[in-house]
Amino acid sequence: MSQGRELNKAELLAVLDWYRAAGVDLAVGEDPVDRFAQPAPAPSSAQALRQAAAAPAQPPQPATAAITGDPSEARKLAASASTLDELQKILDAYDGCSLKFRATQLVFADGNPEAKIMLIGEAPGAEEDRQGKPFVGRSGQLLDRMLGAIGLDRSKVYIVNTVPWRPPGNRTPTPEEMELCLPFLNRQVELVAPKLVMTLGGPAMQTVFKTTAGIIKMRGRWQDVAIGTHQVDALPTLHPAYLLRNPAAKQQAWADLLSLKMKMESLGIV
Repeated sequence: MSQGRELNKAELLAVLDWYRAAGVDLAVGEDPVDRFAQPAPAPSSAQALRQAAAAPAQPPQPATAAITGDPSEARKLAASASTLDELQKILDAYDGCSLKFRATQLVFADGNPEAKIMLIGEAPGAEEDRQGKPFVGRSGQLLDRMLGAIGLDRSKVYIVNTVPWRPPGNRTPTPEEMELCLPFLNRQVELVAPKLVMTLGGPAMQTVFKTTAGIIKMRGRWQDVAIGTHQVDALPTLHPAYLLRNPAAKQQAWADLLSLKMKMESLGIV
């Protein structure tokens, strides 16, 4: 792009799309501000320093101080849901997780709630945030093709995320955000009671398998896990977004899909 050339309409729209994907959703002024040219903030006055020194020392805050909600409240609310519809309404009204206030809407689930196979991803992206359904962007289109390759589609699986609101800029959810959302995921799994679970990507795998191991080491290995009170065979695989960035890894994902297909056949799931 030439220096000083005005952007055309298509380029301007591309820039806006990039800002939106990065989590920029508020214009703060008409003119740009050169932050590097601004003077450094003035130091505190001597009086302010004396007041700060005279103030009583505050006890150190616990690591969970950043949590806007109470995890025990989240667990009680989740446990009170006897159906998926009730759980969705509870989540819609829940204000304990700050992710809700930057997201467009709740992304609860997609697919068949009576399916025997459950897919668990990490968090919604920009397109999921707009449509209110998980895996509907480019990675979702690839996921649909992956499922189709082993005879599945969204009428035969139930798709959720570990976090039901989009983190700003598609960042990874924080441990505090995960702690607040996990009771709702656990209850979702308990109510669906799938026979098989496949996790998509590292964060979802670490949440479900309760591990800090990396996805490359864990993928393709079946384990019996407890999600809430539900015991189920689970298989971790690579996230479709990772496959879009690293096409060579599709061979590994294909091996995982074949393993899922064999497991389905052994259990009589069609």
